[in-house]
Amino acid sequence: MPANTKIGAAREGFLSSLGSLFRPRVTGNGGGAPERRPAAPALSMAAEAAALAARLPALVAEAEKIANTVALGQHGRRRAGMGETFWQYRPSLPGEPVTRIDWRQSARSHRAYVRETEAEIAQTVYLWCDLSPSMIWSSSQNGDTPPLKRDRAILMLLALATLLHNGGERVRLLTPRGVAPLPAGASRIATKLAQALMAEQAAQNEAPGNATLPLAAALPQHARLVIASDFLCLEDEIRSLLRNLAAAPVRSFLLHIVDPAEATFPYSGRVRFSGAEAEPDLILPHVETLQRDYRAVFAEWQDELRALATAAGHTLLSHVTDQAPAPALLALSEAIAMRGDSMRRGA
Repeated sequence: MPANTKIGAAREGFLSSLGSLFRPRVTGNGGGAPERRPAAPALSMAAEAAALAARLPALVAEAEKIANTVALGQHGRRRAGMGETFWQYRPSLPGEPVTRIDWRQSARSHRAYVRETEAEIAQTVYLWCDLSPSMIWSSSQNGDTPPLKRDRAILMLLALATLLHNGGERVRLLTPRGVAPLPAGASRIATKLAQALMAEQAAQNEAPGNATLPLAAALPQHARLVIASDFLCLEDEIRSLLRNLAAAPVRSFLLHIVDPAEATFPYSGRVRFSGAEAEPDLILPHVETLQRDYRAVFAEWQDELRALATAAGHTLLSHVTDQAPAPALLALSEAIAMRGDSMRRGA
């Protein structure tokens, strides 16, 4: 995909800036295609912030339910150390103090065994949530409306934070202004993170800017970073970020949030696409004739995004908002746990 275009930009140019950058509105029958109702006007920033605040308690509850379903528990900490959680028995080594021998276990065989516990070493995982305007969008297909991409990103991060916190890890929210302090009053990590995200959305509404991607310089060395975004930004920006993170070094996990319409382009007839981030409107007739080319370009972009991440040593996972979040959360949690193990081994 050319570096000066966004997702959905076709080689021929007739699919310029499609995808979730635009909210489709049917303007005519377009040669027999069924006419659909125009999309409702976008909410103002203030109204959308209020709507998000109203939805957050339900998102917190759902996130904790999903986290309990996945229930990975403590992960990425299985090595010997001074913790209290049992790990394994191993044969004693010459010269070890007899006080370390587990006599009950040793009595079951002809060898002396030592009881080892896991190292209680908590690591910090930084979470970045893309709150840019293109994330505040969802399509409507056959009467079914998936959640806003932003709301699904928040849900996934809240559930992930719950899993990580229950596993003994520290969780921090990364924002364009650096690491955001989590509220001290709330007892549950999901509630703290939700309140911090609400404050961050309000701050970005007050001072709009390009906040799709984080700054690598804001992170300490050997940190782990989770980015939940639709990645509707210039390819050079993504490439530069991933290289800077690898050089830090910071291990990152890219959670690509996709609306189903972005992947399938299910539209037909004459459609007006309205820009979500100040792009000019685009009117296209017979858009169903563009579907195959659009899908091919979108698939190419996903492949390229995955290649960029892999080349820099990062992990990319995709999630479509009309699918259940638990499988994606499970895959993301396992990827973070595996990376945590390799970091502890010095990989």
